[in-house]
Formats: sequence, C-alpha cells, structure tokens
Amino acid sequence: RGAVAMELLIQIGFFVGLLLVGLVFGRMAEQRHFRELADAERQLARVLVFNERTLPATGDYRRTQLVTGSVVIAEDYFKRIAAALASIVGGRLTAYESLMDRGRREAIVRMKRDAQKIGATMVFNVRFETSSLSEDHRRQALFSAEFLAYGTALVPANGARPPTSDGVESRLDARA
Repeated sequence: RGAVAMELLIQIGFFVGLLLVGLVFGRMAEQRHFRELADAERQLARVLVFNERTLPATGDYRRTQLVTGSVVIAEDYFKRIAAALASIVGGRLTAYESLMDRGRREAIVRMKRDAQKIGATMVFNVRFETSSLSEDHRRQALFSAEFLAYGTALVPANGARPPTSDGVESRLDARA
C-alpha cells in the first residue's frame, strides 16, 4: 500500500514538474515576443497609422495601396488551465488578454512593414478582423485566432515631404 502511494506521489510530482517547466518556458517565450514587438514598434514609428477614412487634404501622394498584416496566435495548455481556473471564480481572463494583445500588436507591425516596403509614410482607414480558427468544440481543440490588420497606405511623391505626425494630428483635432 505504501508503494502505491509513493508511486502516485511520484506521478503527481512529475506532472506538476512538467507543468512548472512549461509555464516558465512559456512565460519566457511570451516576454521575448513582447520585447521583439516593442523593438519593431520603435523601428516602425515613422509609419503613421490612422483609423480615419478620408485621406489628408495636404500632401502630394504618388499612389495608394492596400497593405495588410496577418498573424495566427494559439493558446498553450498552460493558458488554458489558467483560464479554466479563472472562469470558475469569475473575473478577467488575463491569460487570454495577453494573447489577444500580442495578436493585435503583431498584426499592426506586419501591416506597417508591408507599408514600409512600398515606401509609404502613412496608413489610413486601418481596420481589424479577428477570427477564431478552432470551431470544433467536440474535441476541445486549443484556441487559436487569426488577427488581420489592413488599411490604405499612402506613398509620397518623389521629393514631397510627408506631413509630420504633429501636423496630421493637429489637422485631425481641428476637424473634431
């Protein structure tokens, strides 16, 4: 009887150990991704993003083009367990909040990179689409979602100076 109890304790300890290792490495990967996102956002700060539909009246633009940024983010088992525990007692599902934040930010970064490749300085009429990719509830598949950011990129004409963010923001504030 003592051997069975000891074997059970070893199995539980092994499971908890694996859970802790997964949690630690998962958090490290998530923190690394947040640092990479912050670096990319700083590098792309010159590409301005607006949700306004109308293009600025000032500025000489060579062309406009649709730009997109898309990413698929999936939960891990540790986020699922944390969310399940939080849903029992109620309140915010912070495990999913960070997942959603990473997805939105990564989609914007990818859209800005797409705009930068064509020489754009601004992206107008920016929109988000989010879709769940795990619709099969019978097998309890892990949650995954696609985040899509898209907008109209403005490429300035040769020699034209793009408006600064202050100029655009003050123009937009004057309209309101």
